[in-house]
Amino acid sequence: MGEKVVAGRFDLSDRQHYRGKLRQCLTGLERLLEEKRFDRPKNLMGLEIELNLTGADGMPKMLNAQVLERIASRDFQTELAMFNLEVNIAPHPLGGRVFDRLAEEIRTSLAYADRKAGELDAGIVMIGILPTLDRDDLVSSNLSDVDRYTLLNDQIVAARGEDFTLDIDGVERLSCTSKSIAPEAACTSVQLHLQVTPGRFADVWNAAQAVAAAQIAVGANSPFLFGKELWRESRPPLFQQSTDTRPPELQAQGVRPRTWFGERWISSAYDLFEENLRYYPALLPICDDEDPLKVLDEGGVPSLAELVLHNGTVYRWNRPVYGIADGVPHLRVENRVLPAGPTVTDVIANAAFYYGVVRALAEESRPVWTRLPFESAAANFDAACRHGIDARFDWPRRGRYGGLNQVDAVTLVRDELLPLAEAGLDGWGVEPADRDFYLGVIDERCRRRANGATWQSATFHRALEKGLGRDTAFAALTRRYCELMHAGDPVHTWPVGLPEPVPLG
Repeated sequence: MGEKVVAGRFDLSDRQHYRGKLRQCLTGLERLLEEKRFDRPKNLMGLEIELNLTGADGMPKMLNAQVLERIASRDFQTELAMFNLEVNIAPHPLGGRVFDRLAEEIRTSLAYADRKAGELDAGIVMIGILPTLDRDDLVSSNLSDVDRYTLLNDQIVAARGEDFTLDIDGVERLSCTSKSIAPEAACTSVQLHLQVTPGRFADVWNAAQAVAAAQIAVGANSPFLFGKELWRESRPPLFQQSTDTRPPELQAQGVRPRTWFGERWISSAYDLFEENLRYYPALLPICDDEDPLKVLDEGGVPSLAELVLHNGTVYRWNRPVYGIADGVPHLRVENRVLPAGPTVTDVIANAAFYYGVVRALAEESRPVWTRLPFESAAANFDAACRHGIDARFDWPRRGRYGGLNQVDAVTLVRDELLPLAEAGLDGWGVEPADRDFYLGVIDERCRRRANGATWQSATFHRALEKGLGRDTAFAALTRRYCELMHAGDPVHTWPVGLPEPVPLG
């Protein structure tokens, strides 16, 4: 979806032709897998961080085109709405002091972007959902001025055929409608990429699905939307509802949403690409001139452009990615679970936990997904989104008798998953100093039961207790969050509350 898309109208023949090209691409992928044409292991990881632009008052600023012009770096790109940016960090081999190097790169990139945004009286904020966003900010006129976003919005709106319904029942309840997909832009995330061989893909993807709930529990950072306190991590239900092409009748029939956790463990990357074709109509039936099977017959590597484009319109929390680097095809697992922020240290700690635990789980002799029903993994994910670090999960019992246990998220992470993450990072060859520092951040969050969501909620309620109105409290919370984010100490050390009296307003 990052490629340039030229807006246009589609007719029936376009969709039929595109469907045929998708089938050709899928056959091409199958042949590439059978012929073992994929890249050899390189232990490569990469990440993307979606960002918000705010003013000094904590309110969103619709300035991404102007800020990007000043940044003038291909590492930074537009995102869905005018208050969004995305920074892409170049791939790194997993090993050595990789996490310290990543942290330094990200700090340097964000500091530069923040200085450039400051020339326009704006600033960069890493947060799952900006607390000061209002419904009037998330309308189609505030979508980025890029053809692909306009076209995607038009196609999703046309497929749904009516307003989108947002209905999230959490601490408070949000119920409203939207005429566009713009509310999706409220969701800003970190995407973690891991290049894997076809033979390891299924194990890594299954491990990532199993651990997604724990990632959310320790990393939640999105408790507010449109002035309401909802779930500890409100991005997943918001993302699903704001991109839902299904009217109520199709939902009642069990048609799958375009944003989903999935419904089964897999045995091959092919399973996921095939499901995407079987379950989801094309949103953007734009065809490439390439004949993928002819390219294969001639010994070349097909771009599989239609498959890649279609795959980008199915929003799995762990997405399969096909790519080509230096003329060689590769597969990646793209982990899309985590919210952005709160600090660079927190982002890197979340990444270290993920890369470590996924490797260890993928290499277990009795993998967790052979003992955990997929429905339980999905229910765990839902519980983590609702309750964050206070969630309880179903998890396989240790020992010979098997079965499932109910366990606190923090107990599971501290007693079982952090030791696995440590072993996994050792397997990648990560230096012990890097390993211990960043996994220590996760351990401290668990020990204190504190993360971005708990800090935001506690600070907001402290502001209300001081007599601030809700809008004033959200603005003050956001300003304080920005101060602490730029100071850089991990979120579990942040003092709750506002540092100085704020004038009532």
